[in-house]
Amino acid sequence: MRILIVTAGSRGDVAPFTGLGQRLLDAGHQVAVAAHLPFAGLVADCGLDHRPLPGDPQELIRARALATSPEEARAVTSAFLDRLADGVVAAVAEGTDLVLTAFGPASLSQAAGEAFAVPVIGTYLAPAFATREFPLPGVPGADGLGPDGNLAAGRALLAQAGTLQEGVLARLRTRLRLPAAVGPVQAGKLRPVFHGFSPQVVPRPADWPSEVEVTGYWWPARPRGWRPPAELVDFLQAGPPPVFIGFGSMAPGQGERLGELVAAAVARAGVRAVVQAGWAGLSSVGGDVLAIDDLPHDWLFPRTAAVVHHAGAGTTAAGLRAGVPAVPVPVMADQPFWAARLHQLGVAPRPLPFHELTAESLAEAITACMADPAHRQRAAELARRIAAEDGTSAVLARIGVASDG
Repeated sequence: MRILIVTAGSRGDVAPFTGLGQRLLDAGHQVAVAAHLPFAGLVADCGLDHRPLPGDPQELIRARALATSPEEARAVTSAFLDRLADGVVAAVAEGTDLVLTAFGPASLSQAAGEAFAVPVIGTYLAPAFATREFPLPGVPGADGLGPDGNLAAGRALLAQAGTLQEGVLARLRTRLRLPAAVGPVQAGKLRPVFHGFSPQVVPRPADWPSEVEVTGYWWPARPRGWRPPAELVDFLQAGPPPVFIGFGSMAPGQGERLGELVAAAVARAGVRAVVQAGWAGLSSVGGDVLAIDDLPHDWLFPRTAAVVHHAGAGTTAAGLRAGVPAVPVPVMADQPFWAARLHQLGVAPRPLPFHELTAESLAEAITACMADPAHRQRAAELARRIAAEDGTSAVLARIGVASDG
């Protein structure tokens, strides 16, 4: 089959689909990934075709930050989504037999699939169906809601997300000459849906709809021919395992401030550190600190003593896979959910919210993480259980059924 994977957002929204894509490729399918242009190299280096989606999510974050009113921020987002919608349609129109879609562009993918008579399957990286068992990622003030409150808050969050896309989807369906959507716009209407995280980390809720599954992680593929930088190898060999520090796609433009903060925290904690630039442009210098660009976490994290990160879904997963404890520093969206989950699993101290981040608080969190051997023991045990899972098998099995049909 010709299979198109549609995803939008940061590197963490793209990388897991490279692993899923490679497994599909190995099974004999043709695989393309529709993603923003900054990730064309990442996709191609993993042996997959790339179909470009317009827009740069990093520029969207900056534009929203510069907006002088909520109305201006909504207008910026709406314009971005209109372009994204056209890009999704163009990617599907290029030819495919099946679309796998991430949660963010799911409604757009559904419309494009309907227009071209192509089936669509949901492939989501975070929980996306309301449940009594826990608050959905992104629910504000999630502590202590109780089962009914969890369900109501989750439904409200999904409805709000649908409202943000109503105008975009209406315009898209008009351009595609499709009938108007009936009822509220929610990606939660899509079936089947597979969630690419471990049931060891978030068990499948009993009250989720049928055909909504939790499969296990889809691990990012390592780019073909990748080799670790010699400078990094030398640094790792020159002393005890360092702490990894990176904030992914968060805090763009705050690199200088964060670099100074991280350097002071590392000195206070008395550790060595590998610092990843990310979208912040984070940099830090010193004999015990090495600054690096993006590289495969599956190679680096097992060589670290702990990972300090923003608790995005992908980085959280990579830390769990490596069996190392974490210091979660959540910023927004689903990050507080994953940060809380790490603490509940016993592999991390209490999350340190990004807005509370100082050199002192970061140093204390790193020390607390590394001083308690139970964090590392629990992380190692959880990693062993996760390693026994094959997160892509359920997706492959479903696609095999679709192919036979």
